Amino acid sequence: MGDEWPDGKVDGFFQYPVEFLYSCVQGKDLKPQVLPEVAFSGRSNVGKSSLLNALCYRKTLARVSHTPGRTQSLNFFEVRKQLIFVDLPGYGYARVSQQKQKTWGGLVEDYLKKSNTLKRVFVLVDARHGFKPSDLTFMDYLCSLGQSFQVVLTKKDKVSGIELGALEDNLSEQLRQFPAALDEKIYVSARKKEGITQLRRAILEATL
Repeated sequence: MGDEWPDGKVDGFFQYPVEFLYSCVQGKDLKPQVLPEVAFSGRSNVGKSSLLNALCYRKTLARVSHTPGRTQSLNFFEVRKQLIFVDLPGYGYARVSQQKQKTWGGLVEDYLKKSNTLKRVFVLVDARHGFKPSDLTFMDYLCSLGQSFQVVLTKKDKVSGIELGALEDNLSEQLRQFPAALDEKIYVSARKKEGITQLRRAILEATL
């Protein structure tokens, strides 16, 4: 994706209609897809809904909640009739019952094992905190499936340049233990629209 896809064309791709396809709360309800998929996952309250909205020039594509752990289903969105976004339930929120966490985890596992069109998982991590144990556990699971993934650091605007430099060194060192991880990390701010074009480009590179 070189000169034929300048930034303006990359951004323009996501201005086209985005259609909600369906939600799924049980593995048996998953529908086989033909279009390439990318999935978005991360700890609860990592800013996933805000980021999905920013990617598609929307305010309500994905509901933004101030209560972590609200998303309990897999949500599928078709972008320009050429690719699909899969919004996975957030993980790692302590106030959600263990039974519910187990249910959501089982649903995500069913999806990851059954999807034949999933091209990449974007693992969202809060730049203020870096990797948490639940992030490392999830990434290790992706590696066990041989599923490639890329780390996206959210809330970049809330971290200083010096802190980002230290974070970059630390994350790079930790990522070396995950063979399915892409080397390039993407830093974004949904609020200030920073890094959004870079993430859009990564999505297109993975799917088209």
